[in-house]
Amino acid sequence: MPANKISIEKAKKDKLFYFVANVVVYRESDGRCLILKRHEREKVHPGRYGVPGGKLEWNDLQIGKQTRINGDVLDFENAVEKLVAREAKEEAGIEIFPELKYINSVAFIRPDETPVVLVKFATKYKSGKVKLEEGGFTEYAWVNAEEVKKYPCIDGVHEEVRKTIELFSKK
Repeated sequence: MPANKISIEKAKKDKLFYFVANVVVYRESDGRCLILKRHEREKVHPGRYGVPGGKLEWNDLQIGKQTRINGDVLDFENAVEKLVAREAKEEAGIEIFPELKYINSVAFIRPDETPVVLVKFATKYKSGKVKLEEGGFTEYAWVNAEEVKKYPCIDGVHEEVRKTIELFSKK
């Protein structure tokens, strides 16, 4: 019988973590990627540049809005694609294409002791003028693989921008 609510009552405590997905957005017209400066009030990496992304939330898994029932399992297909599209819109005011290319992943523990699994993707910019999420970000830049090195980025962002540009500039 499929679940009728979301609960962590029967979950194993040592298996719980945040799931986060980030996306490096590539603008084809000039071969640059978008980076965003995190607000100083952020718990993780305050004042450093990163890329759009966010946590998968229970609201993303609404019972009755699953895409299919797979035996007794409720499936929510394309949850990650929807997550990064939503975050790009909320955090930067832009639209992205749904096709994602995998870059890498990292598991880490936040300063507040919360374990996190972060999966990073690359995609192409579709449309929109950058409008930063109030209270979340303070600055942005469209950068190439050399320019990004001039910004105080979260570790790994320089390489992810370089890799994204390589992925999309290959003809």
